[in-house]
Amino acid sequence: MDIKSKHKVDSAFSMSSMTDIVFLLLIFFMLTSSFITPSGLVVNLPSAASSSIVLQKNSLTITADLKYRLNQKDITPESFESELARLVNGEEGTLSLNIDQAVPVGHMARVGGIAAKLKQKTILVTKPE
Repeated sequence: MDIKSKHKVDSAFSMSSMTDIVFLLLIFFMLTSSFITPSGLVVNLPSAASSSIVLQKNSLTITADLKYRLNQKDITPESFESELARLVNGEEGTLSLNIDQAVPVGHMARVGGIAAKLKQKTILVTKPE
């Protein structure tokens, strides 16, 4: 007596649906990722051997003629502390410094001190060598 099953189990697995999901996830992450936007002022950044991309929340730009711009808003050097304090509201965060290489180091030290006082980590933006 020869008993055979009429329903055979197919052991093949189709990877086409898996590749579709991976492709859709790739597109989603590419579109939702945040890119570093350059500031509106032309700044000659110093160069460094290594440079990394960091998500920026607040950005300060100081030009060679000592014009300050905080998050695309022109400010005076004297109002920097109050403007940054208003933006961060006591929360810890990150401040990206786009400082022209011709700016005296004293301005960078002053800005770094104010940022540290307001519990902000500072990142000096450079261009790779």
